[in-house]
Amino acid sequence: MKTRTDAAELIRTLTYFEAPRPEALPTQLANPFHAAPPGPWGLQAAEALQQRLRETPAYREALWRPHCGKMFGVLVVAAQDGRVGFLSAFSGMLGGAWTADGFVPPLFEPLARDAFWPAGEAELAALEQRHVQLSREADALRAQGPVHSLREVEARRAEVEHVRAELSRDLWRQVTQGYVIPNARGETQTLAALFAPKPPPGGAGDCAAPKLLAYAFRHGLTPLELAEFWWGAPPLGGRRESGAYYPACDNKCGTVLPFMLQGLAVELPAPAATVSAGPRVLHEDAWLLVVDKPVGLPTLPGRHGPARDSVLVRLQANFPELTPASFLHELEPDSSGLLVIARDAATRASLQRQFSRREAEHRHVAWLDGQVEGDAGTIDLPLRGTAQVSLADCVDARHGKRTLSAWKVLRREASRTRVEFVPTTQLPHALRIHAAHPLGLGLPIVGDARLGREDARLMLHAEALAFVHPRTGERLSFTSPTPF
Repeated sequence: MKTRTDAAELIRTLTYFEAPRPEALPTQLANPFHAAPPGPWGLQAAEALQQRLRETPAYREALWRPHCGKMFGVLVVAAQDGRVGFLSAFSGMLGGAWTADGFVPPLFEPLARDAFWPAGEAELAALEQRHVQLSREADALRAQGPVHSLREVEARRAEVEHVRAELSRDLWRQVTQGYVIPNARGETQTLAALFAPKPPPGGAGDCAAPKLLAYAFRHGLTPLELAEFWWGAPPLGGRRESGAYYPACDNKCGTVLPFMLQGLAVELPAPAATVSAGPRVLHEDAWLLVVDKPVGLPTLPGRHGPARDSVLVRLQANFPELTPASFLHELEPDSSGLLVIARDAATRASLQRQFSRREAEHRHVAWLDGQVEGDAGTIDLPLRGTAQVSLADCVDARHGKRTLSAWKVLRREASRTRVEFVPTTQLPHALRIHAAHPLGLGLPIVGDARLGREDARLMLHAEALAFVHPRTGERLSFTSPTPF
């Protein structure tokens, strides 16, 4: 039963269409991940919101500063009395605030977050300042030549890094427990539970679509049509145009929306093409597997489709003990190449240590769209929200996860450069961002439809893998010839 407060909030947030449209109402929600223009009802709602953004001076000032545009969304809904209207939402914050008049609220309670978040951010800032001081001390001692005190300073700095990383993880874990995600059946999950056992990516739950659906479910409104568009100045990496419509993102909404849409009539996407070959098993013993993944096949099936065709599901026919946690790395569906898979926890821990200490190597080859400046180097970027089209949203110096990869040029052609990447850290989409981001190489991988241009395929392949076998002590090396 709705309270008076709920009813008042709904009046402020739900905008009814002044006159019914001649077009029939949609009978089911379109697939939010399908890149198609909105229908007539969604288009009318989006244009009404865009007009409001044009006419409001505060929004014009905030959104048209360099790199300050953002995603907005509208959801056409049917109310219980039969009238049709629409809800409006923005991604993240607007004008430095989580709430704004006429927009649906976030999926967490801002007052509850304010009880712990400012103090946590202040502690992180203090640790960052201490880390900078120790780094300067270490640089000064290093300039003096070998001195005994350098080791002590570097040990203190490493401890500060460890404490800072643990605090950041604890804060993010506390934040994600505060998001309550409903679905059309009336069930709820926390954001942390939806992404478990991995932590949710930064910004998960803050996109416009989840906010809109959650509000509709909470107020007994039936979702009919969703439209999301960019408004304002383009992001740092470009590839967003004001007024253009975009589908829901894969990295964040790809996990959140499938749960939220359970119990709702939704237009299903066209079935994906079946990958007939692979994965090819190159090595098998009692402790680990090494396989060669074909292009087009996901590594893992995803939390909400545990039987979906993938490397894991295909291998489980012969290796039933395997789980998502068995995989040391996760190659994207559009890439290909070598994967190592641990068959027990001790083997996995040993391999993880080798990769983190750079004692093991996972070498990738890619074609980049353009001419790379320089011949070799290292890319070190703190990333979060790595599947977003907007590169600006992917790099976050305070809350991002450190990603590190060495690179060198293998060959140059007139319009592209062949590059080798050796990542030290593993994060989905990281190499694509390292290639495309201005703080990386500034050139997208050929075939990267998200950050560059479409081609026959994503020209990224895990070509070589080397590590010490955790049980036998033997150094193992594997190669998979690059197919492009």
